[in-house]
Amino acid sequence: MRMGTEVFSLRIDHELLERLREHAAKRGMSVQDYVVRTLMRDDFDQRFQTAVEETERFYGVT
Repeated sequence: MRMGTEVFSLRIDHELLERLREHAAKRGMSVQDYVVRTLMRDDFDQRFQTAVEETERFYGVT
């Protein structure tokens, strides 16, 4: 299997970007590296599922 990179563009508000910059800087990382590392954490699937369920409840999706 060939491993490569692809581009993923994400639009976020200024406040969130600043928070990401702060967290990344504390770890001596770029924002991109920080976000990728966060997404790769073992508990990502569970946290993502919980967020989806909370979003569905918020918007009344059944």
